[in-house]
Amino acid sequence: MSSFNKHRHISAATGLQVPAEALYIHIPFCQSRCHYCDFATAVAPAAVRDAYVQALTRELALLRDEASRPLKSVYFGGGTPTLLSANQLRQVLECVHKTFPVAVDAEITFEANPGTVTREKLMVLQSLGVNRLSFGAQTFNEALLLALGRRHEARDVDESLALAQTLGFNRLSIDLMFGLPNQTLEDVETALSRFFSYDIEHLSAYWLKIEPGTPFYTWHQQGLLPLPGEDAEADMYEWVRHRMTTEGWQHYEISNFAKPGRESVHNLVYWRNQPYLAAGLGAYGYSHQIRSSNTRSMKDYLQMLERGQRPVAERQSISPQEYAENTMMLGLRLQEGVSRRRFLSQHGVAMEELFDFVIRSLIAKGWVQWQQDRLVLVPEMWPVGNVVFEEFVGVLGDEQAGGN
Repeated sequence: MSSFNKHRHISAATGLQVPAEALYIHIPFCQSRCHYCDFATAVAPAAVRDAYVQALTRELALLRDEASRPLKSVYFGGGTPTLLSANQLRQVLECVHKTFPVAVDAEITFEANPGTVTREKLMVLQSLGVNRLSFGAQTFNEALLLALGRRHEARDVDESLALAQTLGFNRLSIDLMFGLPNQTLEDVETALSRFFSYDIEHLSAYWLKIEPGTPFYTWHQQGLLPLPGEDAEADMYEWVRHRMTTEGWQHYEISNFAKPGRESVHNLVYWRNQPYLAAGLGAYGYSHQIRSSNTRSMKDYLQMLERGQRPVAERQSISPQEYAENTMMLGLRLQEGVSRRRFLSQHGVAMEELFDFVIRSLIAKGWVQWQQDRLVLVPEMWPVGNVVFEEFVGVLGDEQAGGN
C-alpha cells in the first residue's frame, strides 16, 4: 500500500498561515494587444488610467492588514506598467510605501516594454525604491516582432537598457520567446548573441503558448499559424540552456536564468509555493489558505472599489493536501528542487510520508533524483517537466487516500 493514506496527518493550520512577504501589482494598460496575449490588459484613454490609479490605491489600502511582515518583494506586472505617467507612477509607489512595511533590502521590480521608459519615469521609479527592471524584448527579429503584434523595434531595447544603466539601474532582466511563427534556430542563436552583448543579470526564456481567445489561437485553429513544431522548439530550448549554462549562468528555473546570486526574489516566491498578496485588474493572490482572483472587468473593478469593496471575483480554499501537492509540482521546476527540510517546515510532515510511492516510482523511471536532501528533476526532463509534475496531481485526494 502507498503512503497516501497518511495525508490525514497534515494539519490545516500548518504552513498556510505564514504571512505573505510579497506583493504583485497589475497594471493592465498596453499600447496595443499582442496577438498571443490572454492577460487582463486594456488599451485605454488617460481618463481611465487616472481612474484606475485611484482605484488601485484604494485596493492597496484594503490589503493593508494582510501584510504583518515587511515585504521582501514588490512586483509590478502587466500590461505595461511604464505606460503610466510619471505622476501616476509616483502615486502608486508612494501608496505602497505608506501602506505596507517594505524591507530595506526588498526587491522592487517593474516590467517595462522597450520604448515606453523615459528619463523622467525612471528617475521617479528609482527615487521610490524600484531597483529591478524587466524588459519584454521577446525577440530582436523585426519580422517576428510584427508577427507577435509588438509595438517596439529591436533598437528600442538598446535605447531603453542604455538609459536605465545610465541612471544607475544594475538589476536588469530581459524576456525572450521561442517557438514563434516562422522562427528558426538561427533566430534564437542570434537573439542570444545580442543578449550577451548587454551587461545584465537575468533572462526569462519562454515557450510561446497558444491561449484560447487570442488571435494566435484563432489562426492556429484555421491552420494559418506556421509554428516551428515540437522538435524544432526542443532544439531551441536545448540551445538556450546549453549556451546560458556554458557561459556560467544559473538555470535556476525551467524558463529562467540568472548570474549566480541574482535570481528573481519574486520568481522564487512563486516556485517555492509561498504566499503573496495581489492587487489590480485580474490579479491572482495566494494567502491564508485562499487562492483569489480579481475581476477582469474594468467597469466592475472601478465600481467595486468606489464602494469600498475588494474587487475579488473568485476565492478558492486550498486544502492541506493540495498545498502539499503544489509544493512538489512548483518546487520541481527549480534547479534547487524540493528540500526535505523546507517541505517539513511548510507542511509539518516529511515529504516521504506523503509522496514516498510517487517519488520511488519517478526515481525508478530515471526522471528525478536525490541531491543530498533535495529532490530534483534530472537534466533530461527539464524540457518535459509537466510529465513529472502531473504525477503529483490529486494523489492525496480523499478518493485516492488508500490507493495502491
